[in-house]
Amino acid sequence: MASIFSRIVAGEIPSYKVAEDDKFYAFLDINPVTKGHTLVIPKQEIDYFFDESDETISAHVVFAKRVAAAIKKAIPCVKVGVCVMGLEVPHSHIHLIPMQQEGDMDFRKEHLHLEAEEMKAIAEAIAKEF
Repeated sequence: MASIFSRIVAGEIPSYKVAEDDKFYAFLDINPVTKGHTLVIPKQEIDYFFDESDETISAHVVFAKRVAAAIKKAIPCVKVGVCVMGLEVPHSHIHLIPMQQEGDMDFRKEHLHLEAEEMKAIAEAIAKEF
């Protein structure tokens, strides 16, 4: 069975898309730790980040860098943090998190619950900068 992220890429599950090309897809995390928390995934389902080929992992990071630049323009923040954990979904992904302070990267804190209109506005603002 395809991962939830593969189903998002296929359009079977809706998402708040912020960027896409032929190999990668970026969308807002539905349980963000900060406003603008974005996931960047390869369209090809690969379970573990370090199982990506050298070519894919390089392109994944470069695509994420472009998304991070768009996030920084769209969401007021000091920096955009990056995290690769990969235990919760069996599909390689990079978390991009707008940060005011290092504590913003703490996944143990309570996550935000944003309304659909706000999520849509955030996604559109990032997509416009991409």
